[in-house]
Amino acid sequence: MHDQLLNLIATKVALADYDKELCEKYFEPVSFSKNKIIEQEGIVPKYLYFVVSGFMRLFHYNNSGDEITTHINCPPGFITSYSHFINFTKSNENVECITECVLLRIAKVDLDFLVQNSSVFRDFSTWVFQQSITYNENRSKDLATLTAEQRYKKLINNYPQILHNVPLQYIASFLGMNPKSLSRIRKQMIK
Repeated sequence: MHDQLLNLIATKVALADYDKELCEKYFEPVSFSKNKIIEQEGIVPKYLYFVVSGFMRLFHYNNSGDEITTHINCPPGFITSYSHFINFTKSNENVECITECVLLRIAKVDLDFLVQNSSVFRDFSTWVFQQSITYNENRSKDLATLTAEQRYKKLINNYPQILHNVPLQYIASFLGMNPKSLSRIRKQMIK
């Protein structure tokens, strides 16, 4: 179960047996069913999740009560309401399993322990943080500068598996459009 995470870490930093043992000790395997909300708004997020398999999303409700999807996570990768998890504050987001999910999770206190006691996890955490910042900067730029059709094309080129696993209303929300606009774009692309 830990192999995907260990393999990802090993692509960035050299792993010793001690580090592998720490990973297996502190990252707890869990499974959740489709449509399960595993972290709720109004509560401090308990865990950082590594997605072994399945698709997840972060979402919140706007002033009209509509769901706004802010992140869709494909395996492998990490997901939580990051700033609230790091700062131990109540989140305004929900973490939901879109499909059945197999995850590894770690509590904040355990993650802090790993980062303080293992240079491997400290270096890897820095890399994950840098990737997260880069991803969010690029996403903000895309939302501001690309057309709806360009955003959709970029998403399906980079993450084609999303189309087969994530409902279109979540994809539309994530791309900053309504489902009717996405349907229109998809029909135009088929022609």
